[in-house]
Amino acid sequence: MENDSTFVAPEGVYSVTEEHKPNPLAQHTISAAPVLYPTKVSSVTVRFPVSKTTNTAGLAHLLGGNREKEWKKDKVVGKEREDGLSVSSSDDLDDGSPDASSNPMPDTSVSTPVIPHEQLSTPFSHSPGGLGKRKSIPRPKHNMRTTSSTFITRLQNADNLNKVLGSKQGEATFMFYNSAKTFVWTEAGTKVKEPLARIYFSAYPTCHDVNLATVSPDRIDVIIGFHSGDIVWFDPISSRYGRFNKQGRICNSACTAVRWVPESPNLFLVSHADGTIIVYDKEREDGAFTPHEPGTSPPMMTSPLDGSSSSSSQGEWNPLDSIFVTMPPWHPVTVGGSVPVGVKPEKEKTAKNPVSHWRVSRRTIVDFVFSPDAKFLAAISEDGCLRVIDTVAEQLVDCYASYFGALNCVAWSPDGRFILTGGQDDLVTIFSPWEQRVIARCQGHSSFVSGVAFDEIRCDGRTYRFGSIGEDNKLILWDFSSGALHRPKLHAAHQQRMSMTSTISLALRRRGESTLYLPPTGGESPLPRYHPAPSRNEVAVVQPVVVKHIGNDMLTDIAFLPRGLLTATKVGHIKFWIRPLAVQPRHLRTQSVLRRASQTDA
Repeated sequence: MENDSTFVAPEGVYSVTEEHKPNPLAQHTISAAPVLYPTKVSSVTVRFPVSKTTNTAGLAHLLGGNREKEWKKDKVVGKEREDGLSVSSSDDLDDGSPDASSNPMPDTSVSTPVIPHEQLSTPFSHSPGGLGKRKSIPRPKHNMRTTSSTFITRLQNADNLNKVLGSKQGEATFMFYNSAKTFVWTEAGTKVKEPLARIYFSAYPTCHDVNLATVSPDRIDVIIGFHSGDIVWFDPISSRYGRFNKQGRICNSACTAVRWVPESPNLFLVSHADGTIIVYDKEREDGAFTPHEPGTSPPMMTSPLDGSSSSSSQGEWNPLDSIFVTMPPWHPVTVGGSVPVGVKPEKEKTAKNPVSHWRVSRRTIVDFVFSPDAKFLAAISEDGCLRVIDTVAEQLVDCYASYFGALNCVAWSPDGRFILTGGQDDLVTIFSPWEQRVIARCQGHSSFVSGVAFDEIRCDGRTYRFGSIGEDNKLILWDFSSGALHRPKLHAAHQQRMSMTSTISLALRRRGESTLYLPPTGGESPLPRYHPAPSRNEVAVVQPVVVKHIGNDMLTDIAFLPRGLLTATKVGHIKFWIRPLAVQPRHLRTQSVLRRASQTDA
C-alpha cells in the first residue's frame, strides 16, 4: 500500500531509502533566494581501487550500478590539446580587474561557409576537446582552503575528508546540489548525515554540471554557474577552483544552465538570462571580448541552411530563423581566414575565452541539453520556443513553439530520437527532431512542469520511460511507444508532406554528409525553420503510468540513476527512490546455485 515514502509502478514498488535535507542556516536564508534559482541536483559514480581481500559492494553500488561512464587515465590523456596550453598554478589575480587592452576586438564577420561537416573548422568540428598529447590534465588554479577571494565566503569540509576518500573501495556515488548561497557535495548510500563539503558563496549558485569524461578517484571536474554571471570550475577532491567570467567580464547576465560537452575534457557551454549561449574552454583565461549585437554594423548572422546570408543590411535579425554568432579573433574560423585590420597576426594570437558566442533569443535561455553524439543542442527559452542548434556549423536547425507560455525543462532521449519539454502549458511534449514535428503531448499535471528526464534503464528503442515533476508537487511516470500512437487522420497527410524533406536533412547530418545546404526543389522557397504549435486535435495524447504527490514543497528537479531516481525541492530536500528489486524465479535461482556449486567443485 502506498504512503509518503512509496509508490507503485507497473514494475513494482519504489520506496525512499535516503533523504538529504538542507542545513538550518540555508533553510533560514532560503526565503531570500531568487525564485529563478531553485535546487538542482546531479550525480556521478566514481570507481575506487578495490582490495582483493575486501568486498565493499553495498547500497552505493546499487545506487550507481556499472552503467556510469568509467574514467580511464590513459584514454583521457590521449584526448588533450595539441596547442600546449596549460593552466598556471599561481593564485595571483584571483579577483583582479580585467585588462581590457590586452586582447583585440572580436572579428565582426560571422558567416559560416556552406561546406560539409568534416571540412568545417569550428570548436565542435575537431575530436572531442581538441585532442593531442600531454602528460597530465591541468588542475584548477586556486586553493579554496587558503583563498582570499571574497566570492567564496566559507569552505566547510567533513572531518578527515582525505582519510575518508583514501579508505574508499569499489563504487561510490556522489551527489552535488545547490541550496540558497551554498553548494553541497555529499555521498549517496552512506549512513553519514553530514555532507563531504559545503561551500558558501557571496552569490547564488544557479546551475552546475559534472564532467563524466574526466571522473577518477583523484579528480572530479564540476562547473558551477551563478546569478552574477560568474562561473567556477571546482574539483572537490583537491578543493581547488578556477574562475571564469569574473565580475561579468564576458557576460554580466545570470547563468541559467551549464553543460560539459559530452566526451570533452575541457569544453563547456553556459546559457545566460540575456538569451545567449557561450562556449568556454577550462584551459583558457578570459579574454577582452565585446559581442556584437543584432542591428549593429557590420555583423552577419550565421548562414541559414539554404545557403543564403542574412545580415543587418538585409533585414532585422529574426531569432526564430537563425542564431547570431560572434566569433572572437581566436575562433577556429577566424584564425583560418583573413586577418582584420588592427588585429594581431595569427601566430601572435593566444587562445582565450570565450571560444564562441551565440545570441539565440531575445528572452532568457532557461535550459539546454546535448544530443547523445553532441552534434546538436536543444535549447528552451522564455519565449516559448524549443530550438535545435547544429553545434558543428553553429547554426539553427529548427525552432518549435510551445502550446502556451514559456518552456521550463528539456531532455533528449538516450538514442537521440526524441526531445521532451515541459512548461507553463502544464504539458510534457514529445518532439521528433528527425521528423520535425510534435509526436505526442502528455496530460497529467495541473500546474507548470518544472523537470523532465528519461529513464535510460527502461528505454529500449521501442518503449521509452520518462518522468516529470511539476509545481503541483506531482511526480509522474510515463511510458511512450511511437508505434502504439494513432495520428489523427486530418493531420496525417499534411504532416507526411511537410516531414519528408526535413527527415532527409537530419538523416544526412547523422551520417556526416554535407548537410548545410539543401537546395529548394521546383523553385520553391526552402522549408521554414519555425514550426508553430499544432492544435490539440492534431496530436496524440499520452496518459500517465504513475502519479505520485510528494510533500508540500515545490519540486524542482528529477534525475534517474541505474538503481532509482532522485527528486529535489526548491529548498534543497532531496529524496532517493530505489527501484523495485528484481526477483528471480525460483527455478532460475536453483539453477544458478547449482551452477556456482559445480564451478566451485571444479
